[in-house]
Amino acid sequence: MPAKPLIIFDCDGVLVDSEPISLAVLREALATEGISICDEDARRLFLGRSLATMLAIVKDDYGATLGDGFLEGLRRDLYARFRAELKPTHGIAAAWAELEAAGYAFCVASSSQPERIRLSLEIAGLLPLFAPPIFSASMVENGKPAPDLFLFAAGRMNRQPEECLVIEDSAAGISAAKAAGMRVFAYLGATHARSPGYRDQIAALHPDLMFDAMDNLVQRAAKV
Repeated sequence: MPAKPLIIFDCDGVLVDSEPISLAVLREALATEGISICDEDARRLFLGRSLATMLAIVKDDYGATLGDGFLEGLRRDLYARFRAELKPTHGIAAAWAELEAAGYAFCVASSSQPERIRLSLEIAGLLPLFAPPIFSASMVENGKPAPDLFLFAAGRMNRQPEECLVIEDSAAGISAAKAAGMRVFAYLGATHARSPGYRDQIAALHPDLMFDAMDNLVQRAAKV
């Protein structure tokens, strides 16, 4: 492995503290379709997964086919909440500066649609730091927990899987990174990671490291 691995950042829950907003909006939207789902089940089913995967889960588990009108309303309400509430992850700008100064290459690989990724980073003031390159699950056949997205990102960045380090927050993302043959650090400093049992769920997947703050990310990455 090269001295400095390619750092692949997830977006939601890693670069921006978006998951509580996203899951709340999704639950509200599903309720309008007669689908009642608790916060714990929403996290278990949808956290870290692509829109296509979410639609498939709703169809398989609840027998509901959600159309374009549902998706348009979901995006409208979500983006409005993002503009009002979304914040960057504490310390991520400083971590970016340290990685940049140390000569690391990095990219973003997220389950979200490209427009949502860019909007999230723009609102959080991070777009000039992390774009480009940005990769979305919409660019591959299978979203997380399949390895497709991370392998695609590595290929576009001219790296082999063993030359990559993924920063993830979700079970689906950690599973995807491990399936891709990449090392993975689990970031547990986001709001949703405080949920009861969440840390144990992530620990059971055996990430290479679990951490709660973006401080000293360079030093952690250097040990990979």
